[in-house]
Amino acid sequence: MTAKEGLAKYERINKDKDIETLFDKGVGFSSYPYRVIYLFHDCGDRPVTVRLLVSVSKKRFHHAFKRNRVKRLMREAWRKNKITLYNICQKDNISVDVALVYTATVIHSFDEMFNKTKKAIHEIEKAFEKRHKTAR
Repeated sequence: MTAKEGLAKYERINKDKDIETLFDKGVGFSSYPYRVIYLFHDCGDRPVTVRLLVSVSKKRFHHAFKRNRVKRLMREAWRKNKITLYNICQKDNISVDVALVYTATVIHSFDEMFNKTKKAIHEIEKAFEKRHKTAR
């Protein structure tokens, strides 16, 4: 399955079991304005997927329209940057689940979120390379 530039339904994490597994077994790091949690798993005979979970706290943004705005910006930044992570995963037949938790208290511009998302994806790629080298 090739990575399209959209964000299809199968590229989102919806099931409670998958979310719980991601937060229990996943590895995390902070990259302001995000807290990033990721979990690699082998595909087997299933297609490679790069799935995303977006979270914005009600504690930081009391109004739903602000939370929704931040989530839209986060999804768009992810959508534009995910292709590099997809290529690495396809090469090694590995899937990855990623949770982006917004930790800032202000709404950043799209350009800032784009760059920070790119940086977060780069950190995930570095972690994959490090994991891949130690597995050999």
